[in-house]
Amino acid sequence: MIWVSWGRDAGSGRVLARDLGGSSRKAGSWNSTGGTEGLRVIEEGASRRRRARFLRGLLGLGVGFLALFVADAVHLRNPPSAQEGLGDAFVPDPAVADLASLGFGAVVADFYWLQAIQAVGGDVRITPELGAHLGKLVDVVTTLNPWVDHPYRFAGIWMTQNEQNVRTANRLLRRGIEIHPGDWRNHYYLGFNHFFYLLENAEAAEVLEGASQLPNAPRYLPRLAARLKSESADLDMASVFLQELLRGTQGEAARESYRSALDEIEVEQRARQLEAARVRFRELEGRDIEAVDELTRGAKPLVGELPSPEPSSLPASLRRGSEWIVDPSNNQIVSTYYGRRYQLHVPASDRERAEGWARERELREAAGR
Repeated sequence: MIWVSWGRDAGSGRVLARDLGGSSRKAGSWNSTGGTEGLRVIEEGASRRRRARFLRGLLGLGVGFLALFVADAVHLRNPPSAQEGLGDAFVPDPAVADLASLGFGAVVADFYWLQAIQAVGGDVRITPELGAHLGKLVDVVTTLNPWVDHPYRFAGIWMTQNEQNVRTANRLLRRGIEIHPGDWRNHYYLGFNHFFYLLENAEAAEVLEGASQLPNAPRYLPRLAARLKSESADLDMASVFLQELLRGTQGEAARESYRSALDEIEVEQRARQLEAARVRFRELEGRDIEAVDELTRGAKPLVGELPSPEPSSLPASLRRGSEWIVDPSNNQIVSTYYGRRYQLHVPASDRERAEGWARERELREAAGR
């Protein structure tokens, strides 16, 4: 018999209980129980529910402790010699971590994902060593739980300190593409790394061509891929890349890096406009300018007003009265704010770094022949 509703008779004060489809009584009938049987059955039902809630809570607590035990066991199953001198920076081999996870791969993956997030938190300078450490953490995370999403792009954002880290990030991004083939974002970050850090335009174009065919992919991807195939990969393309990365990135350090590159691109675009006016000046006057403001003078000035030599995002309180000058070292129009011209599609420092990586790669390949 299942008592699920009860009340008290107004005249006698005796307890009445309703059986909603029990065994021998008619469903829906009210029965006088003498005030004890109905209460006892109801109290027993409440007691069973309390016991069930307690057991569920105990089971959840047990799973939590088991997850901690499994994460710790991953470390204990690695040879002690492999951990010496590494301290908190030690990360197990992904294959070993997978075997030691005892079927709790997703739980252990979360443990190492939290380590990766904490490693870049706060005011932390991302060194090549830390970048390599992040690569190991993300490798473990995506091996134990390959269906995760953001960790793949996390690697693409934070692992840019040297060529080895960039290529490790690319390997992880390709893993993400294999698991999430319909997500254009992993393709995008992979293409950007080839283009911006490795100067591999052909590889970037191939990746972006594939991404452009995916659902929800931005409409400009085919145009980017076409430009990368040509010799005219330029400022506009770099700007579009960086703006998209800025929109999709949460980390403030990475966002500031993208904003800085966009600022330099903006000033370079203005410098190129002035250089175009300078060419026209030579054609008309038969000589070169002595100062940049000559472009605004004369009966028919070629430039109505000189553009600002400083980024438009710069607050007024930080402006420092920069000027446009003709650099005597290379005869180029430059802003004194930067003191140099933007090199093609990456900032000078990034381009020098990428070219250095390319030279080192060529030397390694030559030594291996």
